[in-house]
Amino acid sequence: MTSRGRIMAGVLDAAENASPVEAVEAVTRELGVALGARTVAFLIADLSGRALVRLAHVPLAGAGAGAGRRDVDEVAVVMPYDGGPAEQALRTQTTQVVSQPEGWMVLAPVTDRGEAIGLLEMILPDEPAPPMLEEIGRTAHMLAFVVIANRRYTDLFEWGQRTTPFTLSGEIQRRLLPSSFTCEGSAFTLSGWLEPAASIGGDTFDYSLARDVLHFSVTDAMGHGVASALTATLGVGSLRNSRRRGVGLVEQAESANADLTENAVVPGSYITALLGRVDLRTGVCALLNAGHVPPMLVRDGNSRALPLPAGFPLGMFTEADYHAGEITLRPGDRLVVVTDGVRERNAADLDLPKMLGSIIDLHPREAVRALADAVLEVGGPTLADDATLFILDWHGGHNEDRRTSAGADQARASTALPD
Repeated sequence: MTSRGRIMAGVLDAAENASPVEAVEAVTRELGVALGARTVAFLIADLSGRALVRLAHVPLAGAGAGAGRRDVDEVAVVMPYDGGPAEQALRTQTTQVVSQPEGWMVLAPVTDRGEAIGLLEMILPDEPAPPMLEEIGRTAHMLAFVVIANRRYTDLFEWGQRTTPFTLSGEIQRRLLPSSFTCEGSAFTLSGWLEPAASIGGDTFDYSLARDVLHFSVTDAMGHGVASALTATLGVGSLRNSRRRGVGLVEQAESANADLTENAVVPGSYITALLGRVDLRTGVCALLNAGHVPPMLVRDGNSRALPLPAGFPLGMFTEADYHAGEITLRPGDRLVVVTDGVRERNAADLDLPKMLGSIIDLHPREAVRALADAVLEVGGPTLADDATLFILDWHGGHNEDRRTSAGADQARASTALPD
C-alpha cells in the first residue's frame, strides 16, 4: 500500500472507530502521526463568517481549562479575523506556511465544493517541501468529509460555531437554510449569506442540484420573531415539497400560495419570493418573482435589475396568477438576489450597483460576505430587518471537469480579499 493509501486507511479507521463527538480529534491525531507533526488541530469557521473557533476537549483540571467558552469540559476559543495567515488561508483557499520558534506552522483549508469549513493547523519540525504541502492539502480535504459526516450526529460543531446564543426564531430560521452555503459545479458557483436582524425577520435562501438543473430560491416572510419564522417554515416547506415532486416554478408558487393561505399561523401572513431554475446544459434561467426585490444581473462589468412578470407575495391572496420570465446566462455572468433588508432604512444608502462592480472578481463566497459587511457598515451594527444575499456565477461547460485542489475550484478562487 502506498503512503497516501496508508494515511487514508488510518484516517477512515480512526473516524469510524471513534464516537462522532471524538471523530475529528481522533482523525487529527492520526494525521499528526502520519505526517510527523509536533501538534495538529482543527479550527472550525464561526457562523458569523468573521472568525475561526478552536475546539478542544479539556478536562476540568487540565491545562487551558479556563480559556474560551465552556460546556462542561468542551472549550471553544474564538479567533477573530485579523488579516493574518489563518484568515488568508481560509478566505483565499491557499495553504499558508509560517516560520515559528517551535517549528513550521502549516494552515490548510478544510473545504468541500467551495464550502470553507475550517482549517487544519499543523506544527512541523522542518519546512515542508511542495510534495508535503500537497499531501497536507489532500489530507485537509479528507478531514472535510469527516466533519460533514459526523456533525449530523452531534451538536458539538454547531455549539462551537455559535459566538452568541440563538433565539427560538433564530433556531427555526437556521434549520430552514441549506447545510452548505456554498456550492461549486463545473458550470456554476453559488453562495448565499444571511445577516440576521436583532429580531429575526424570516429570510431564507435555498438551492438544490439535479442532474442537469439547478433550483434556487430566496424568500422573505412578513413580520419578525417566531411568527415570521413559522411563516417562513410553511413557505420553504411547501416550495421544497413541490420542487421534489418535479413541478415547474409556476406550480411551485401556486402550491406555496395555497399552502400559506390555508395554513398560516398568523392570518394574513405572507412571504415574498424569488424562485429560479437554471438548465445547466443551456444556461437558460427561468425566474419567478412573487412580490420580491428584482434580481440583478452583472454582465460585462455592468449591473441592471431584471424585469420580470409581477406577482403577488405568496399567501397574500387566495387566488393569484404567477408567471415566470427567462434569461439566457452567458459565461462570466453573475446573478444577484437580495431581500429588502439590503435596501430598507439606513441600508438603502448602500450603492448596490457600484458595490457589485467593485467585487466582481471575488468568489461568490467572499462576495456575499463583502456585501453583508457593507450592509452592516451603513445599516448596522444592529439591523432592523434580515439582509439575505444570494450570488450565482455562471461559467458554462456543464459536465466538464472542474480544476480543483483540496476541495476548492482553483480556476475560480479569488486571490484578493476586499479592503
